[in-house]
Amino acid sequence: MKNATLLGCCAAWLLVLASSHPARAADDLPNIVVIYADDLGFGDLSCYNDDAPYKTPRLDQMAAEGIRFTDAHSPSTICSPSRYGLFSGQQIYRSTGRGGGAFEGPSGPSYLKPGTLTIADMLKQQGYRTGVFGKWHVGLSWFDKDGKRLGGGFENSLLIDYEKSTPLIDGPNARGFDESFVTPNCPNTDPLYVYIENGMVPTPASVRHQRDTLPNPGGKWRWDNDEGWKSPGYDFVNADLLFYEKTKAFITDHVRQTPDKPFFAVLSTQIAHAPVLPAKEFNGVTDAGPRADFVWELDAIVGRVIDLLNELDIDDDTLVLFNSDNGAETLHVHWMRQDHQHDPSGGWRGMKRDGWEGGHRVPFIARWPGHIPPGQVTDQMTNTTDIFATVASVVGVALPDDAATDSFDMLPVMLGQQPETDPIRPHLLTQSFRGEFQIRQGHWKYLDHQGSGGNGYEQGSMALYALPEQEPDAPGQLYNLKTDPGETTNLYFKEEAKRKELQALLEKLKTSGRSAPIGRKPFRN
Repeated sequence: MKNATLLGCCAAWLLVLASSHPARAADDLPNIVVIYADDLGFGDLSCYNDDAPYKTPRLDQMAAEGIRFTDAHSPSTICSPSRYGLFSGQQIYRSTGRGGGAFEGPSGPSYLKPGTLTIADMLKQQGYRTGVFGKWHVGLSWFDKDGKRLGGGFENSLLIDYEKSTPLIDGPNARGFDESFVTPNCPNTDPLYVYIENGMVPTPASVRHQRDTLPNPGGKWRWDNDEGWKSPGYDFVNADLLFYEKTKAFITDHVRQTPDKPFFAVLSTQIAHAPVLPAKEFNGVTDAGPRADFVWELDAIVGRVIDLLNELDIDDDTLVLFNSDNGAETLHVHWMRQDHQHDPSGGWRGMKRDGWEGGHRVPFIARWPGHIPPGQVTDQMTNTTDIFATVASVVGVALPDDAATDSFDMLPVMLGQQPETDPIRPHLLTQSFRGEFQIRQGHWKYLDHQGSGGNGYEQGSMALYALPEQEPDAPGQLYNLKTDPGETTNLYFKEEAKRKELQALLEKLKTSGRSAPIGRKPFRN
């Protein structure tokens, strides 16, 4: 009965998409590559930060050849809920009812529930071959020998019955991807440390990882490498080079074997998540320490992807999107500020986990030669969830109203067809570490909570960045980002009418089941 229900859901989606809009001809469909960075702050690229103590030449080049968004945001201020937003086009509360944490150990089930239309589902139904490589981290179902679903906890890794657990019932290949090579959690931080290839685990976890077997750049940058169970031969230091090679093989094989069919590839890196473990060839390439070397490695990988597209003579036929899942990690921000006078948050208040801008304002760059005019910089407000509707527009799909319900089509902006004075988004939702909401409307921002929504700023290194709260009795925060981009002056009481307006809008969006418009149609250039 369960399998019949799932098949029925898939068939229903197929019929809806097929009837909602005629698919474009295969030779009119571009290849699509998403490069999804991890814990990369707004100020971590030199094209976003003139004061960065290092350069990111390939990403700067990508921005110069396409469009760079300066008001782009992650759906959440931590990784797993943001990844749900990328794949589903929705805020995490659509799946959980509120917030969502990050997974550790053999924990799940997936935030991507059965029946959820994913971006890979949608593209696969339009004739794309789909692949994802790198960090998955939206939850997976693992079972013990008695068929009981396992939860988090490092020791539970040894209880996995791989015969009963694989092929994974909610892995990438069950969510629209034809090919996958992923890790279940953060590749270098959270056990279970195994590789999953097309829903199977070639080498189960049987060895206890000891962090002192890894390099420790600068004596501190190995921080946040948890000890737990791993597969023999699991490679921490070369993780992203491995993910790139898997992506390269997928693209190369596809172009050689089925050149008349488009592909969709997601390269989900673990840079610049803790621990900072740049591959050997990148050690010391900058003058700003190990984390800068790490970001340089990410930049080089982006360059290798673009070079590969050129080598295969498909560059002009490929849309490349670069984005990050949230702001930079707390100690990374602190150490880079103290040691190298570099601000990964790019001048914005807050960092990873926080509802302030530094927690969710992130880089977003798009490049598509011959289609996206070069040299564009836009302050159009956008969210990672918008990638779904934008890609749907690219391939000519009118999305059903009950799919990707927080996704707006940014293609007109990318193509240079949308005036800056005419915003695509009338509003934008984000969620912080505890699932609390923030809402933007123009330059006004309301935080439906006190404090950061994530980190504590009472002691230790974080106390250096604490700001006095002028309205300590206010249950929420209201800021005018046009006059107060640092979110220093809480206008909760002084601008009562605007605050009530945003509170009412937030409640409406939460209860209506969507924040995106209904009846979305593909944009035609």
